[in-house]
Amino acid sequence: MNRASTDRQGNVAKFTVGSIRRHVLHLSSVMIVGFLAMTIGQLIEMFYIGMVGSFEIAAITFTFPIAMSLNALSRGIGVGASTLIAQSMGDGNRVKTATTITHCYVLVLLFTILIALFGQVGAEHVFSLLGAKEEVLDLASNYAHIWLIGFPMMGTAMVSTGLIRSFGNATFPGYIMSIAPVVQVMAGPFLIFGLFGFPELGLMGAGWAFVAGTIAQLFLVIYWYFFKEKLFINSFDTFLQSSRQILYVGIPAAATNLIQPLSMAVVTWLLAGFGTTVVAGFGVASRIESVVAMVVIGISTSVVPLVGQNWGARKFERTYQVLTTCYIGCLMWGLIAASIMWVAGDYFVNSINDDASLVDTAVSYLHIVPLSIGFMGLFVVSTHSFNAIRKPMPALILSLARLLIIYIPMALIASHFYGYVGIFVATALTNVLVGIVAVLWNHRVLKQEQGKLERALH
Repeated sequence: MNRASTDRQGNVAKFTVGSIRRHVLHLSSVMIVGFLAMTIGQLIEMFYIGMVGSFEIAAITFTFPIAMSLNALSRGIGVGASTLIAQSMGDGNRVKTATTITHCYVLVLLFTILIALFGQVGAEHVFSLLGAKEEVLDLASNYAHIWLIGFPMMGTAMVSTGLIRSFGNATFPGYIMSIAPVVQVMAGPFLIFGLFGFPELGLMGAGWAFVAGTIAQLFLVIYWYFFKEKLFINSFDTFLQSSRQILYVGIPAAATNLIQPLSMAVVTWLLAGFGTTVVAGFGVASRIESVVAMVVIGISTSVVPLVGQNWGARKFERTYQVLTTCYIGCLMWGLIAASIMWVAGDYFVNSINDDASLVDTAVSYLHIVPLSIGFMGLFVVSTHSFNAIRKPMPALILSLARLLIIYIPMALIASHFYGYVGIFVATALTNVLVGIVAVLWNHRVLKQEQGKLERALH
C-alpha cells in the first residue's frame, strides 16, 4: 500500500509516506527552533540574573534539577499518550485519537496541580537536601514558590507539543514552545530591574516573567485543542481504560525522563561541597551547553511520531531509516557542538559573569561535557524508539543503570581524586558508554518485535 492511512474525517497519517529525511528535517527543525527559543530565553534570563549577583545564579541553579524533574514527569504522561496517538493516526482512527488527547489533558492537569501544591510546602526542604544554605536557600525557595504557580500551565503546554506532533502537525508545537521565552525575555527586565516604574524584584521578577510566559503558552494550547482541531470529547466513560493505556508507557517514560534531572541533582549536590561559586559556574555552563544540546534533543523528538506511525502501519524498513537518520544527525551535530564550545565557551561565560572561580568551573565543563553530546543524542533517540513501539521497560532499565550503576559510582570516585573536573569527565564518559549500548539494544528489540508481528500476520 503506497499511501498514508486516512480516517473518515480525512486526517492523514502523513509520516507513513514520503521522504524519511524530509520528515525528520521538518519535524526536527521546528522543534529545534522551539527548543533553541526556550534555551536562549533561559540563557538571556541567566544573563539578567548574572547582573543581579552570584548568589542569585547559585539559587536558580539549585532549581534546575527540580524544574527538570517535574517537567520529565509531566512529559512522561505525554509520551504515553503520544505513542497511542501516533499508532491511532497510523490506523486512521480519529475518535481514539481525540479521546486519548482529552483524557491525557485531564491526567496532566490533575498531576501538575497536585505537584504544585506539594511543592509550595516542601520546596525549602528539598533545596536544603541539595546543599543550598542560608541566603541561597532563601532565594531558591522563594523563586520556586513563584515558579510553581506556572508549572501546571507549562506542563500542559509541554505535553501538548508531543501530542500535536503525533497528531501530524509539525509546526504548531514550535509556536507553543517559542512564545513563553519571548514573553520572558521581554518582561524580565521590567520585573527584575524595575524599569519604567515597575517594582525591582530581582530573582523573583524572573519567576513572575516565567509565569507570564506559561499563560501565553496555555492560550495557544486552548486554541489548538478547542478551536483549531476541535478534539474535545465530552465523554469520560472510558477514562480509566484510557488512563491505563497512557500510563502503561507513561509511567516508565516518566521514570526514564527523570534520570537526567536526577543526574543533575547528584551533580549539584556533589558540586555544593566545592562552594557556591562552583555551583554558580555549573549553572552558567549548563545553560550555555543546553543551547547546543537542544539540537540533538530536537532531532530525537521526531522519533515518536515517525516510528509510531510507521510501526503502526507495519512499515518496518521506514522505521529503521528514521532511526539511522536520527543517529547520524546526532553524531554530526555532536562534533559541531563540541567545536563551538571549545572555541567560544570562554567568551560565552564571561559575557554572563566574570568571577574568576565561576569562569574556571564553567569553562572546564564546556571543554569536557559537550564532547559527549552526540552520544547523549543516541541514547535519547533509542529511548524514544522503545516508547514509540510501546516497549518502555528497556528504556527505563537503561536509564536506571546509567544513573545507579555507571554515573554515580564513577562521579563519586572521580570527584574524590580530581575534584569537580572529575565529575564533568564522569558525565561525558557515561554519555558515551550508555549511548552505544542503547543503540545496540534498541536494534535487537526492534528486530524481535518485528518478527513477532510478521508471524502474527501470517
